Amino acid sequence: QVQLVESGGGLVQAGGSLRLSCAASGIRFSVTRMGWYRQAPGKQRELVANIATGGTTNYADSVKGRFIISRDTAKNAVYLQMNSLKPEDTAVYLCNVDRVLFSPVDYWGQGIQVTVSS
Repeated sequence: QVQLVESGGGLVQAGGSLRLSCAASGIRFSVTRMGWYRQAPGKQRELVANIATGGTTNYADSVKGRFIISRDTAKNAVYLQMNSLKPEDTAVYLCNVDRVLFSPVDYWGQGIQVTVSS
């Protein structure tokens, strides 16, 4: 059974930092791409950042220069260092795996709350 478990969320003041972690288990083959999405109340889920094997990254324009995604391939783990946080970053952050070897998949964590106070 595939499980993605997130940790590291919480409440922080604007300008502060948080680091999210996600560990994936139960995936038999090599995870090719992992990432983070977020969903704020009343808004659609959006991609925050993802990272592929080899280090290729994608970031939402709204987080470029502030967030850094990284991964530990051996542990099937992905991390999101969030700096200079803004109140508009407040959302539930969800870990995602969307590619295993060369096949698309759609695995999600349960999500973790990040709240940025002004």
